Amino acid sequence: MKALLLSEYKQLSLTEMPVPVIGAEDVLVQVKACGICGSDIHGYDGSTGRRIPPLVMGHEAAGEIVEVGAAVRGWQVGDRVTFDSTVSCGRCYFCQRGEINLCENRQVLGVSCGEYRRHGAFAEYVTVPQNILYRLPENFPFHYAAMIEAVSIAVHAVNLTPMQLGASALVVGSGMIGLLVVQTLRLAGCGQIIAVDLEDSKLELAKQLGADVGLNPKSTDVVRAVRELTGGRGTDVALEVVGAGKPIETAIHGVKKGGTVTLVGNITPKVEIPLQVVVSRQLRLQGSAASSGEFPQCIDLLARGAIRVDPIITALAPLEDGPGWFERLYANEPGLMKVVLQPGS
Repeated sequence: MKALLLSEYKQLSLTEMPVPVIGAEDVLVQVKACGICGSDIHGYDGSTGRRIPPLVMGHEAAGEIVEVGAAVRGWQVGDRVTFDSTVSCGRCYFCQRGEINLCENRQVLGVSCGEYRRHGAFAEYVTVPQNILYRLPENFPFHYAAMIEAVSIAVHAVNLTPMQLGASALVVGSGMIGLLVVQTLRLAGCGQIIAVDLEDSKLELAKQLGADVGLNPKSTDVVRAVRELTGGRGTDVALEVVGAGKPIETAIHGVKKGGTVTLVGNITPKVEIPLQVVVSRQLRLQGSAASSGEFPQCIDLLARGAIRVDPIITALAPLEDGPGWFERLYANEPGLMKVVLQPGS
């Protein structure tokens, strides 16, 4: 099969590889669409330490089942499916509690971090266990399905964030996940949504998708502006969707006393936090890890058009164009958001 192999950092090429061999509880999926995630871009240069070459990356994917293992039940060849990026075991303490994102044996598709190497879906075929599969409606576009994993991250983060109807929210980072968070907050009944980003074009899109205000730190004192917009208090909650020191600091300073900051971004292994601010203002900091069973809800939201992904998808491209798109995304080319690769197109 053809696959995009990261042979060394910043070296990505279309390569012939063996078709994966499935286990008894696995299915083989012919990949129809796979989105390039921001974590793949940061893994491309080795900055995250979670994409150690050689590796086939890619975890935001969907396709058709072409082979099923001997112990697979309820799935058959021809089924249209998507799947979680988190490969959970289904048996450990956390899985039994329904907290599959905290699985003690957790792996992630398209990740190699020293503890394990699991090839992903930037390929014509990928193998996944049956317990992470989700069925797609018959006419559900595969490139929409490649967005479900990203939507689930936003939905999970908002579900974790304690807030009442009409609450105010600060969203720091208006990239793809941030834009999905904005839409999810609006669906959750948020009364005021303030988006923050370094690119004005992303802020304009955030406003089109549900944000009331867009603030750019290059031209605005964000924390002061947030206070002015919230009666001097700060927002009820903040969701940080970058994963770097300065944006996290903005989120912490932007919430009211007793507020909650949900940390979604994860590109920087370590950051400093203003501890005295957190303690003296009695803030709650919490992480949001991937998603935990929200895929059916997300499929429904996309199918009904309650969450829009068309404005976020920049391009649909064949797998062989992947290296070029990685270079453009890595260079942070203006106007680029989500690129979905389509093996076999």
